[in-house]
Amino acid sequence: MDDTPSQMRHEVLEIPDATERLLTDGAPAIRAAAAALRSLDPPFLTTVARGSSDHVATYLKYVAELLLGVPVASVGPSVASIYRAPLRLGGSGCLAISQSGQSPDIVELARSATAGGAVTLALTNHPGSPMAQASTHCLDIQAGPELSVAATKTFVNSAIAGLMLLAEWRQDAELLAAIHALPEALARATQIDWPEFRNAVSGWSSLFTLGRGPGFAISNEAALKFKETCRIHAESYSSAEVLHGPVSIVDQGFPVLGLAAGDAAEEVLVAVADGLAAQGAAAFVTSGRAATAARLPCIRTAHPLTDPIALITSFYAMVERLAVARGIDPDAPRHLKKVTETV
Repeated sequence: MDDTPSQMRHEVLEIPDATERLLTDGAPAIRAAAAALRSLDPPFLTTVARGSSDHVATYLKYVAELLLGVPVASVGPSVASIYRAPLRLGGSGCLAISQSGQSPDIVELARSATAGGAVTLALTNHPGSPMAQASTHCLDIQAGPELSVAATKTFVNSAIAGLMLLAEWRQDAELLAAIHALPEALARATQIDWPEFRNAVSGWSSLFTLGRGPGFAISNEAALKFKETCRIHAESYSSAEVLHGPVSIVDQGFPVLGLAAGDAAEEVLVAVADGLAAQGAAAFVTSGRAATAARLPCIRTAHPLTDPIALITSFYAMVERLAVARGIDPDAPRHLKKVTETV
């Protein structure tokens, strides 16, 4: 590859501006949808998404459960698109997440949820899409054109749009202030790309990513991006699950990336990373508390629930550089295209 920065690199660097645009231009629709949820007071939420968008859904599941005490279930799109089974969703809320809003199975479940009585909210970069039209409310994530196949700024803006929705629903002033401070924090996060971890991965074709709570969603997204952009077989685990069998494949120098936010789970995730390092793994963790694992620099934000968004931003900056170092074009993953349509 030549020295011209990839489209993915450009889009990672656009994340702070895209976030600022969402917080300005997207705020009215988010507040209106939050008011509808506050009035409805649903006993549960469902989500429908695939790929990176499903990792956003996992992140929002943890946020809704921690912030609001509202349980969240992920519904398989095939329930509506293939099996044609109606769901009894009256009085609930449904988050449908897709940057394109075009995949037939996601659209069909959004349509089915609306017909089943749910207040449906489409988080999408294309407000004129079929998914948006099938939903009660459309939240335009305002990311701007994303040309690289690998989702970066659309993932971040989808997560922030959903987070802001839940914060507005609860009217949590502290969290809302942290959300509005994100553009500056994410600008700093784009400048961190973990060269020490990139060096440790050299020569390896397999690794683990670890997370806990909202950070587990970020771990899932990181594992996908390792596969998609670097052709590395990465597996994501909760730090509570990795010791239940997967740890047996850890060999000397085996790379492990622990994505720890500054929340109640940080201590337990770091303890697992330290334990894996003691067993010979090349374990890295985004925490200053590590004793045996290597400490990675990270940007801590103004709230534990916004920390994972800064972590994934730095991860994107790192994984793009790793792909280029491996001689792979991160803008053109094998066998993939930007919009994946499934039934």
